[in-house]
Amino acid sequence: MKITAVIPIRQGSERVKDKNVKAFGDTTLLEYKINALKKVSEISEIIVNTDSERAIEIAIKNNVKFHIRDPFYASTDCPANDYFWYLGEHTECDLVAYTPVTAPFIKSETFKKCIQLFDYAPDRSIVTASVVKEFLWRGEEPLNFSLDRHPKSQELTDILAINFGLCLLSRETLIKYRTIIGPNPQIYSVSHIEGLDIDTPLDFFIAEQVYDKLKENNYFY
Repeated sequence: MKITAVIPIRQGSERVKDKNVKAFGDTTLLEYKINALKKVSEISEIIVNTDSERAIEIAIKNNVKFHIRDPFYASTDCPANDYFWYLGEHTECDLVAYTPVTAPFIKSETFKKCIQLFDYAPDRSIVTASVVKEFLWRGEEPLNFSLDRHPKSQELTDILAINFGLCLLSRETLIKYRTIIGPNPQIYSVSHIEGLDIDTPLDFFIAEQVYDKLKENNYFY
């Protein structure tokens, strides 16, 4: 069973310029992700799928493979589902562990656990998510609470927010359905720190403070 961890890196990140390879504490998001994946013995190989020369340099420095992405599949014109199909077509393995650097704190132990739990039935997949305990509103009405019976925040019904820290699925499913979640997923809940997703400059700032604090206490995810 060959399990390949794919780290997608697109050069043209828009909200946080070069967030994947810019300085992040004393490292970069890409290097931090590579080091976490190297601790997972079940993973057969690590591939950085990218159009970024800097990402390729980091991959070479850290002795992992890289795939130079076709320009169209790295562009904003490419629909996400088309890219997922492309990723499957160019990744030779049995299982794909899709893991963006924008969720840097997914633990090595979480990767191991998800691999152990993986159900090899057709069309199955595992995706990480975090529990949302917030008062949500949609359109003209509350989404997860009632105005006439206002609950405490801890009493709110759990809603899971997919963070894409890890999407584990067969290559066959990835190609067939052109999606990293698949039609029959298992949702694996992780902590808020593990599920922290970097999408904005504020997210990057907060994640960097978390990283510095983890390092200060000699505790790493």
